[in-house]
Amino acid sequence: MAQNRSAAVMQQRHEPADSFYDFPTPPWATRALCEALAHHGFDLSQMDAWEPCCNRGYMAGPLGEYFRSVFASDVMDYGYPGQDAIADFLINWAADAPRVDFVVMNPPFKLGLEFIQQGLRHARVGVAAFVRSSFVEGQERYQELFSVRPEALVMPFVERVALWKGVLLDPDVPIWREKPDHPDGGKLERPTSATSYSWLVWIKPPMWNGRSEHRRIAPCRLRLTRPGDYPPLPDHLRAPETEGLL
Repeated sequence: MAQNRSAAVMQQRHEPADSFYDFPTPPWATRALCEALAHHGFDLSQMDAWEPCCNRGYMAGPLGEYFRSVFASDVMDYGYPGQDAIADFLINWAADAPRVDFVVMNPPFKLGLEFIQQGLRHARVGVAAFVRSSFVEGQERYQELFSVRPEALVMPFVERVALWKGVLLDPDVPIWREKPDHPDGGKLERPTSATSYSWLVWIKPPMWNGRSEHRRIAPCRLRLTRPGDYPPLPDHLRAPETEGLL
């Protein structure tokens, strides 16, 4: 595989393993994207996708419900049985990259620009990136991406999408939060997030008319959540005893 040895990329990729971006995406958020793409006329059942940040498969799995096939890769092995390759999306793919219609991902925030640019090199139709809504800000991203390759779709979530580092949590299942000042030593709280997220979608010509569309993703978490989406709650997030703590 040919490697991209640019100084900027290599400097950012030399990190200890425990520092890698590990914020699993709730499956319902990926289904919301797929429904939006179908609404815009894309027959995903006849298309192939690449998920280059597959993590534990929480995005690749739902993509497989809509796309004809999904190629899943990541720079690390998080234990997802459907992972096709352990490889760095930015430096390990050249002529042997899979041929896909869409690249769909939740990229590392600090490398989101590079991941989107790389996705546009490989995707035949387009790229969809799950990002913090603030990603649309910033002079570098404007100069190197948005001013020359505007998004076709900007889709912020109306309801919060709760992402937690290293674990996928059901927002309807309370978790134990240690609080030294609390009389019980902690309390049960439902997982929440103060961060807003959006899907940004780039569509390549000639399938794109050149206009950017802003489309809010209406509340859909309950409708798009499926049994088995969430893993069992980790022991350290379980209350020592639940009676009287909620």
